[in-house]
Amino acid sequence: MNYTTSLTFIGAGNMSSSIIGGLIGEHYPPQAITACDPNLDALDRLSQTFAIQTTTDNTVACQQSDVIILAVKPQILKSVAEGLQTTLTNRANTSKESLPLIISIAAGITSQQIQNWLGQNVAIVRCMPNTPALVQQGACGLYATAQTSSEQKLIAEQLMQAIGDSVWLNDEALIDSVTAVSGSGPAYFFLLMEAMIDAGVKQGLNKDIATQLTLQTALGAATLAKSSDVSVGELRRRVTSPGGTTEQALNYFEHAGLRDTVTKAMQACADRSKTMAKELN
Repeated sequence: MNYTTSLTFIGAGNMSSSIIGGLIGEHYPPQAITACDPNLDALDRLSQTFAIQTTTDNTVACQQSDVIILAVKPQILKSVAEGLQTTLTNRANTSKESLPLIISIAAGITSQQIQNWLGQNVAIVRCMPNTPALVQQGACGLYATAQTSSEQKLIAEQLMQAIGDSVWLNDEALIDSVTAVSGSGPAYFFLLMEAMIDAGVKQGLNKDIATQLTLQTALGAATLAKSSDVSVGELRRRVTSPGGTTEQALNYFEHAGLRDTVTKAMQACADRSKTMAKELN
């Protein structure tokens, strides 16, 4: 990434902190990063941890920034974006080339909505990261509008790669599917881990041991799957001996309709993402 690119994060929550932490870990200069938020405590934490610039004034921070990352909740994105209209109009009047790249991490809000709220024909990249970004193990889907240059796409990709893996999508509608798979996905695994810990306790293990075994098993399975050159289905088959203990558990999952339950749950997630765009327009 070009270390002279100036970045402004609007919102100083966990996701901004994760991305900033990943960038600083990659030796990105803190003086090129600004975070904006009305919460002074959140700004103080970022400033003390990463030595970046902070402000409560979005307008000031966005006057010269090359990239603006909208890292606020979907419910307030409209008001935040509309608050930037004057700044972007002034920059456009100076030169269209001076307009920044806008990156949004808000679920359910389309690029066209963001475009309308900003009041300018700017380059927009929508992305859907997830909470493992907090430990630089995130997964993110990216979509760029037609106004986005190759250089701007590279900047967005490098930002997200600072906190994990990223993939590009050709269809913005697929952001809803990314939300269902990886955006909300960590919660599915947390639920399964929670259930496994509870089951281990019911079978006689103390909670600390059940937790340690469950979390290490989840980490080991994911690490093995990611490093393997075979599918997760094949890995499952390799650990499932005919007539053995694993087969008994898997047969119960299958007979209980686990696959269908997962499919319906993820569809409900994607549908909710679509509905949010309508509700927040």
